[in-house]
Amino acid sequence: MEDPHVPSGTRDRFEALYRASYPALQRYALRRTDSVDDVADVIAETFLAAWRRLDDVPEGDAALLWLYGVARRVLANHRRGESRRSALAARLRGELAVCQETTLADPRTEEIRAAFASLAPADREVLALASWEGLTGPQIATVLGCSSTAVRIRLHKARKRLARILGTTDETPVMTPLRGETR
Repeated sequence: MEDPHVPSGTRDRFEALYRASYPALQRYALRRTDSVDDVADVIAETFLAAWRRLDDVPEGDAALLWLYGVARRVLANHRRGESRRSALAARLRGELAVCQETTLADPRTEEIRAAFASLAPADREVLALASWEGLTGPQIATVLGCSSTAVRIRLHKARKRLARILGTTDETPVMTPLRGETR
């Protein structure tokens, strides 16, 4: 079905441009990227730009050169984005390593981790929301989709079970040393 918002002939021109240029653009992107996913992204973004700026795309052989120029800029943007993502990932790894070192400094960390892992998933979730995320009872109730009263009861029981596994009678939040850990 034809889109009434697309002028007559526009679709035909774009489809002809796509069919004529796709193989060359695919080869261009394959030679300049490391994965087929990146190739697909470059081609998609290049043709999206062509669709949006179809009136700017020259006719004939010049169209492929225009598309190469667009693909070149798409690749440059992709590389800049990759560089930013890599830098962010490295920074986050460094921050997480510091958190893990701090976490592992507590001599009871492994004991607490093992006790926590032995709890039922529902107990782990309510304890993690309270201790790791620092949420209040009403906030936990919103996350879990239950009442604040139910959260209070579940949290009390989960803390008792954890304290029993750890061999303590104290219900203080023993989970705090693990706050930096991700689960």
